Amino acid sequence: MFFQLLQTFKTNNTKFISAVFFCLAILLSSACRQENRQQNKVAGTKGQNSSRTDYLAQIMAMDTLAPNDYKKAIYRADSMLNLSSNQADKPFRYYFSGRRLVLEKHRDSAIFTYQQMDSKGTNAETDLLSDYSILSAQTNGGAAVGANLMKQTLAKIEKAELLKSKITYLFYDLLAKTYYQNNKPKEALRYATRYYNSHPYKSHRVIEQRYFDISFLLATKLGDFNKMIFYNNKARILAKSINDSLALARTYDNEAQIYDRQGQYAKSLACSKIYFSYLKSSNNLNDIAFNNLATSFEHNQMPDSAIYYYRQGIAFEKKNPAGRRKSMFYNGLLSAYKNKGAYAQALEAADSAYTIEMRDVAAIEAVKIAELHEKYQVEKKDQHITELNSRNELYQKIITQQKWTLGLAFFVFLSVLFFLFILYRQQRLKGRNTLLASENKRLNIEQKLLQVQLNPHFIFNAIANLQGLISSGDSKEAVRYLSTFSKLLRNVLEQNTKEFIELDEEIASLHNYLQLQQMRFAGLFDYQISTNHLEGGNILIPPMLVQPFVENAIEHGFRNIAYHGSLTINFQTVKNQLQIIVDDNGCGVSAKAAVQTKKSLAQVILKERLDVLFNTAKQQAGFELEDKSNTGGRGVMVKINIPLVKD
Repeated sequence: MFFQLLQTFKTNNTKFISAVFFCLAILLSSACRQENRQQNKVAGTKGQNSSRTDYLAQIMAMDTLAPNDYKKAIYRADSMLNLSSNQADKPFRYYFSGRRLVLEKHRDSAIFTYQQMDSKGTNAETDLLSDYSILSAQTNGGAAVGANLMKQTLAKIEKAELLKSKITYLFYDLLAKTYYQNNKPKEALRYATRYYNSHPYKSHRVIEQRYFDISFLLATKLGDFNKMIFYNNKARILAKSINDSLALARTYDNEAQIYDRQGQYAKSLACSKIYFSYLKSSNNLNDIAFNNLATSFEHNQMPDSAIYYYRQGIAFEKKNPAGRRKSMFYNGLLSAYKNKGAYAQALEAADSAYTIEMRDVAAIEAVKIAELHEKYQVEKKDQHITELNSRNELYQKIITQQKWTLGLAFFVFLSVLFFLFILYRQQRLKGRNTLLASENKRLNIEQKLLQVQLNPHFIFNAIANLQGLISSGDSKEAVRYLSTFSKLLRNVLEQNTKEFIELDEEIASLHNYLQLQQMRFAGLFDYQISTNHLEGGNILIPPMLVQPFVENAIEHGFRNIAYHGSLTINFQTVKNQLQIIVDDNGCGVSAKAAVQTKKSLAQVILKERLDVLFNTAKQQAGFELEDKSNTGGRGVMVKINIPLVKD
């Protein structure tokens, strides 16, 4: 949630913690009794869905907990629900498991887990909770939120308001966060206020304190000094009343910003020192604290102290393996060295800041260029298909006209020679039309294959995962992820215009795709590719022939398994044919059927490709799927047989 971005404080008052849990227990008990009474009136049963009501009420009440207590509550609920066999608890088991993955910074796995909460329309509240959790995970990271996610969020708010959902306030909080990330503080403040006013525990002092904290942050964005002072005073009073020492210290950091904007740099520095000293004593230092203190020193014309804390911030940042280098420290060093007259060091700091900023820009631009190129290729094929359709219509008109001419010839008993000539022309046009129809079919297959190979949903997830890696600061993993993703895009674009490629190229594309999936779903599966000593440079194969079955094994075969997935791909020759075996130990065909209600589009396209490339030329080609559960095994084995084509 938006307010949970501010939950960085710890409380040492054990009496207050005990009181919070006591109040939470009373609230949960009251909610259970009320829900049971309603169920008894409607269905004449007792406690049939009490578990569902308990956990929804608990999720709403957990907003009143401090960060450490909130984390403990998540882990406790996740452990308890993993032992539950009650089907009514299943959506909440996925919810708490997803929250745990978010706390552990496994964003993609969390989104995948939230998707399992779908009740297929049987429970609107849990479906809305699933939608909120997925959207919230997708908008985390602090980056600007795209138009598509904004539209989805607004649509879910309308749905929640229409259903008068208990968790509508969560969507207000989510929209406030998206507006804040898109640098629209007025809209963010409006929805933050709606969130607070509709929160079921808005009178709780913890909720009020966080509301005033975020209101100060938004007032700072708007440059409203009066509101900044008002909200900070309110936040300080509440922090004292709940004995929240970190929240109280944070008000001094807020006060430092107020003094800094008013030009009272000495007072700003004093407040920054109080905040920094508290964070240091409580082992809660962060890179922003180093930057703020260094900036205060710089504004007080103390460049040596500013340089020292900028350098300390850089060292602190490097200690965090999951962090990423930020340009703010180097921009601060640039200004401090300039004020000191050390232009050589200033130039070095400017170069470092420029390198970091250009790295981020280059990563984003590379993805944009790949997307534009792909759109161009698809549009080009669409134009070609439209042209072929127009020519087909023209030939159909010509054939119709000639049929009328032939009928007329029969009617007036024209000469047999003229009749044979018209018939001959008609047969020639039919043959040309058949060739054009075949070409049209081939282009349609290429277009479908391109769309399946570069699934927009997969590209979105890959880019979103890259964004998450960059935001978390794991620059090394982000670069490796981007490099693998770029290789995959390049291979697909280069191979798209070819009917056959070398076997080595196909295996390289499979390695890139599988490595990308392994980075996306860390620890989900292992894979092995063997060629049985085949000379991959001399054997030709249709491009991206194996990828649909590999994707199916990962996305559906390994979806709900409780063990480690294993995928093997074997290339071998059998009776002058190339045989490809894709073998996984996933959930099998019967379990996949629950997810795939329609026949795989990739399998349909593959069959059409084999027909066009081989079967029309009287060559044998095809594939078959074997559910290993029928023989006591696990997973699916796919055998693809095509003629052995050598260069």
